[in-house]
Amino acid sequence: MAQVSSSAVDELKTAVRGELLLPDDAGFDEARSIWNAMIDKRPAMILRCAGVADVRRGVAFARDNDLPLAMRGGGHNIAGSALCDDGLVIDLSPMKSVRIDPAARRAYVEPGATLADFDHEAQAFGLATPLGINSTTGVAGLTLGGGFGWLSRKYGMTVDNLLSADIVTADGELLHASADSHEDLFWAIRGGGGNFGVVTLFEFALHPVGPLVYGGLVVLPLDQARDALAQYRAAAADMPEDLSVWAVLRLAPPLPFLPPEAHGKPVIVFAMCYSGPVDNGPLAVEFVRGFGTPVGEHLGPMPYAMWQQAFDPLLTPGARNYWKSHNIGVIEDGLIDALLAAIDTLPSPQCEIFFGQIGAQTSRVPVEATAYSSRDTQYAMNVHGRWDDASDDERCIGWARAFFDAAAPFALGSVYVNFMTQEEGGRVADAYGPNYERLVAVKGRYDPHNLFRHNQNIQPAVR
Repeated sequence: MAQVSSSAVDELKTAVRGELLLPDDAGFDEARSIWNAMIDKRPAMILRCAGVADVRRGVAFARDNDLPLAMRGGGHNIAGSALCDDGLVIDLSPMKSVRIDPAARRAYVEPGATLADFDHEAQAFGLATPLGINSTTGVAGLTLGGGFGWLSRKYGMTVDNLLSADIVTADGELLHASADSHEDLFWAIRGGGGNFGVVTLFEFALHPVGPLVYGGLVVLPLDQARDALAQYRAAAADMPEDLSVWAVLRLAPPLPFLPPEAHGKPVIVFAMCYSGPVDNGPLAVEFVRGFGTPVGEHLGPMPYAMWQQAFDPLLTPGARNYWKSHNIGVIEDGLIDALLAAIDTLPSPQCEIFFGQIGAQTSRVPVEATAYSSRDTQYAMNVHGRWDDASDDERCIGWARAFFDAAAPFALGSVYVNFMTQEEGGRVADAYGPNYERLVAVKGRYDPHNLFRHNQNIQPAVR
């Protein structure tokens, strides 16, 4: 770490409204723990920001003292970019305000808010915007990488619903970026991650959703998976856009609607959410029930906010996580072969492979409209390695990489940036495809010295 005088640290402490935590302070270790237990970084200080003034002060402090700088929103990012070693972490988690304007259908969201915070406020008015599938995820990181979830087939990517943002840039300025103001910056943050500054406020468009949706799970034994996936593939083109069906292959968790003898056995799970009229739900999802003979199913009306939390128990913090991801256009037979072989060799009961279905509205937005460019993606496929014991690292990581390699011939070649791990910096250009060079140019304008580099980094052109 660059040498920072104690007087400079004391001055920062007194200048902020939030809290500056140092390694010997109570709560420091808790503040540096994040969702993925594989990440163990030791910052020199953590600034828990109370507002924009603190963010500006923190950015200036890191810049002026030549400190590594990381930004923490929800702390959920698989790559662990919320932390850095021997530098300053700007911790935005205290900034959790979510304000809904129900008449204008707008949400104004601070960067520390989680999906649960957002949904809680928006659903009070029967409104929502497409977000992820785990309620403890931070809105900020999810959005800046593109963002998708159960509503994306109907309403697009999260960034397609972002109307404006307030951003503290590397020079400490607070800019308002929108289609009419700093348009190049607004374009870049819609998928370009935290490369361009610290977003202190997001403005989203909202849509009428819920409060009840229809959905749930249909669980088939693995020996029916090949035929079920072929039917899933065939059904995709005619699926209504207010229905999203994800396929998950894993060992069956001890869900109450599954018979005890199915627990721990390999299964394919079709998870679905239908956001159209609830009374139409049973008919809308009936075809999924015909993919095979279920070992168990749980379908019905439920609050949208509850469905957004349905997978939280499988994604609690504290486990070791390693992901490998491909964007997929069509689930080809060869991919199904590789998939079934991988599920036969699951290295831990918590590992899974899923196909997050998007397409529909996400595919209608022009590639050049936002930094997020993977508009031909029909499924974001993620190999989710998850286990508890560090002694299993090599085995579980090896399994994830082996399937990733086997699946590569059947993939589009692009990748969803939020699913990329720490060592995948070489895939950043793949994540942005034809938009990469424009992102490099915007980076050069707003962060020419690459202050914001603890991320899937877009490096400014060398001058």
